[in-house]
Amino acid sequence: MTTLQSAPAPGSHPAGSPGSRAETRERLSTTTFDLLVIGGGILGISTAWHAAQSGLRVALVDAGDFAGATSSASSKLLHGGLRYLQTGAVKLVAENHFERRAVSREVAPHLANPLTFYLPVYRGGPHGAAKLGAGVLAYSALSAFGDGVGHLLSPSKAARDVPELRTENLKAVAVYGDDQMNDARMALMTVRAAVDAGAEVLNHAEVAGLRLTRGRVTGAELRDRMDGTEFGIDARLVLNATGPWVDHLRRMEDPAAAPSIRLSKGAHLVLKRTSPWKAALATPIDKYRITFALPWEDMLLLGTTDEEFEGDPADVAVTERDTAQILDEAAFSVRDQQLSRDLITYAFAGLRVLPGGPGDTSRAKRETVVTEGRGGMLSVAGGKWTTFRHIGRTVMEKLAALPGGPLGEEMEPMSRLPRKLPLPGVANPAAVAHRLLVDGPAPGPRMAADTARHLATHYGSLAYDIARLVHEDPALGERIHPDAPEIWAQVAYARDREWAETADDVLRRRTTLTIRGLATDEIRGRVEGMLGERR
Repeated sequence: MTTLQSAPAPGSHPAGSPGSRAETRERLSTTTFDLLVIGGGILGISTAWHAAQSGLRVALVDAGDFAGATSSASSKLLHGGLRYLQTGAVKLVAENHFERRAVSREVAPHLANPLTFYLPVYRGGPHGAAKLGAGVLAYSALSAFGDGVGHLLSPSKAARDVPELRTENLKAVAVYGDDQMNDARMALMTVRAAVDAGAEVLNHAEVAGLRLTRGRVTGAELRDRMDGTEFGIDARLVLNATGPWVDHLRRMEDPAAAPSIRLSKGAHLVLKRTSPWKAALATPIDKYRITFALPWEDMLLLGTTDEEFEGDPADVAVTERDTAQILDEAAFSVRDQQLSRDLITYAFAGLRVLPGGPGDTSRAKRETVVTEGRGGMLSVAGGKWTTFRHIGRTVMEKLAALPGGPLGEEMEPMSRLPRKLPLPGVANPAAVAHRLLVDGPAPGPRMAADTARHLATHYGSLAYDIARLVHEDPALGERIHPDAPEIWAQVAYARDREWAETADDVLRRRTTLTIRGLATDEIRGRVEGMLGERR
């Protein structure tokens, strides 16, 4: 069975094979890097990917897992930003659509899928049918009608597609198209792309302090959280991409550094579905806010909240108040039977990083903030998932333009790099699933159809590597839980190829067991046992 092969990272390990943590620490501590990226959320990952593409020696570290915080706590959408049309941000919506289409069609078609949205218009609601009809038409025009023409639909037709749609006082339904993804999987594939381009990466490695040379930040002191090993990294330039913790690291550089950001908490609920959903619901709550009900990973995703957060980012969690608000707001358009608390399998919350300043966080622009500290460390925060490639390019352009050109001579200009370089595993997921079903991991039983589809839409052609593991050890073809499509080969793959160190790394971000409410103590114990067998 064939698979995509990637070129080995220069002077390091086979592509996709991280090697041992000790080997990685050795390379990190004995190389002077051009760029050290601190923070393994999608902003830091994208920057590391683009920097490695441009020829720089890049290191990326994170105190937790890659995409372990905000970047795996999103609404799972790649979207143009329908609400931005209200403020007249036409250019922004068009740019978002460009990035969304690039990711979903060329960069990662194996990780993104189109999703139809129904925007219900209720009697007495904040917007009228004519306004929303015109809005979705303009929205689709800004995406060059690539997702069809935005239009109005009758309540009866919408209810056939979404049986749980509340039809009382429903006047009309506006229709538009966007895309959806599994954010944790998208982030991991981007990490892999950075490694394939030559970057060195290490998760679960926290910064204990910054290295200074004549007042300039020239690296960091780190502690490996997995075994307590302390080590250091030297770099010509350090980029602080720690998201909600960005000001914490800035104060390591300068204890007097003023706050540069503010935080907004977004909470979500995951529920079992009581009926099929052929479309998502985007329901206006007021003039500025929309609540989503999204079919995702065979489940239903509800949210999100938007309120200022001033505590420790490590303490962010879904409260009873959040749960009540999400269910109450969903009830505007979703029938009560779908909103039973007994159906909730998981809840999660993330922190949006917004520019500092006054005002309602729900109206704040999702801008990227770049600052330079007195020790020369660059800090970057903000942005949104849809434009993660654009943010990476933007940061690289800023690095190239720094006074004194600390990296300029070594960097390949962004203009010379491929604009739409695909992520690893790029392939038509339907074709991959078909091949997995036809070829099968013989010897042993034929792969189940839902498992083949799941592997194809979460790994692309790299799913063939997982099928090969089953071929070598048929026991790895068994389901992890009878109610989920995942198989044990994915745990072995996460351990050996995707930097998984803890059970949560596997169950929450490399598979969907946790969000389905299926991460039992028995499964967690078996996963921890497999992680302990690391090759």
